[in-house]
Amino acid sequence: MAPTALARAFAPTGTLRATINIGNAVLAGMAPGAAQPHGVSVDIATELARRLGVPVSFVVCATAAKAVEAVQQGICDITFLAVDPARAVDIDYAAPYVVIEGAYMVKNDSPLTDNTQADKPGHRIAVGKGSAYDLFLTRNIKNATIERFGSSQEVVDGFLARGLEIAAGVKQQLELDARRVPGLRLLPGRFMEIRQAFGTPKGRGAEAGAYLLAFIEELKAGGFVADALQRHGIEGAAVAPAGR
Repeated sequence: MAPTALARAFAPTGTLRATINIGNAVLAGMAPGAAQPHGVSVDIATELARRLGVPVSFVVCATAAKAVEAVQQGICDITFLAVDPARAVDIDYAAPYVVIEGAYMVKNDSPLTDNTQADKPGHRIAVGKGSAYDLFLTRNIKNATIERFGSSQEVVDGFLARGLEIAAGVKQQLELDARRVPGLRLLPGRFMEIRQAFGTPKGRGAEAGAYLLAFIEELKAGGFVADALQRHGIEGAAVAPAGR
């Protein structure tokens, strides 16, 4: 596929429109008063646009659920989201570029000491509605109940306000909350691996999908993703292995 044909496949409006979920601080954020978001996903979208020879614009979303809606509404060309079967209905994913962890948080006086103890009758787990860990727990939790909040940033405050037993989230976000709010601790390890990938809305074509896959594998192997994580001061996230 010629570069111009690729550009048309990825950016039919002439501009590459990228959803950026600032609800996941590992991948993106928006500084107070800033006109544009920053972060690893922003850097990747900018590099893809450069190679395609088109300008880039950002559809900034406060949550992953809003980023999914942007795909469904046809207002973006590429999106950055955790891989999940429910989202694959609307999105053709490339390989993951970053792997992060989903963790549980409890109060210091909680009797829970292990992730396997979470799914018990009477336990209530706070999650961000529509997040990757909400989708995962919805499929896998059999005995506990799930209480959903509007965004990942609202989870810990909601967990405390409602007197819930467990808060679930991206480990880095929970670590920030543990420093912000006394009396909280994370359970050791993780309850899930969150594979962050990016992709296109369905129907952009096999050639575009193959290009996207080769592009992200090159960025992983060549150090682009690792450099972006370091540049933005991200700790606890790993570059995804080749091909997964």
